Amino acid sequence: MRTIATVGGVGYIPRIPGTAGSAVGLGIAWLLSADPIQQGIACWVAIALALWSAGPTAKAMGKTDPSAIVIDEVAGMMVGVALLPVTWGIYLAAFILFRLFDVTKPLGIRKLERLPGSWGILLDDLAAGLATNL
Repeated sequence: MRTIATVGGVGYIPRIPGTAGSAVGLGIAWLLSADPIQQGIACWVAIALALWSAGPTAKAMGKTDPSAIVIDEVAGMMVGVALLPVTWGIYLAAFILFRLFDVTKPLGIRKLERLPGSWGILLDDLAAGLATNL
């Protein structure tokens, strides 16, 4: 479970675990970009994995939202680029916007962090992804 929540240990990268997790999500989306159905399924799989693993892993680590848990960034970034045209420029802009929204949490996104367990860990990133996509 911890391996999934930390995306195979990517979450342990010093100083930039959220950025690294976002990059993994962007890479997955790029690989699946030719097929919107596969991309949609991958988003739902990432969301399901985050809901299953993030809360219990955070509890085991003794924290509310440890920075090592990055499956939420993977899911949020994938939502952030879902169904957008696949170009380097658009994906780079989406990556920058997603990180900006994820860090600053505007538009009431911060309130979502207050939800318990996996929901609080994941929903702020999904909201940042949706804001990025729009």
